[in-house]
Amino acid sequence: MPRSNRPRGRHAAPGEDEPDLDRIRRGLKRVESKRTGEWNVQPVTASGATKPYLCPGCRGEVAPGTPHLVAWRTDGLMGEEADLADRRHWHDHCWRIEP
Repeated sequence: MPRSNRPRGRHAAPGEDEPDLDRIRRGLKRVESKRTGEWNVQPVTASGATKPYLCPGCRGEVAPGTPHLVAWRTDGLMGEEADLADRRHWHDHCWRIEP
């Protein structure tokens, strides 16, 4: 009997057990150390940037559709919720040169 080259086994239904590609494209949160402390940093893609923000590094606008970073402290005194509420949107370049 000839061998079949078709894969055998269960196939996932559409939308089932598939990776969240949008989350992968956005990037994963990481922790970075700066002189000012430990920071959570998460990239934002151009498609995920839907509102204008003020970059704390250059005081310029992070325009909608511009890939950038969101950063917030990991070790703030007021707790995790306050740190998350105080997050800021940075241009990639401004974040890299910020001490």
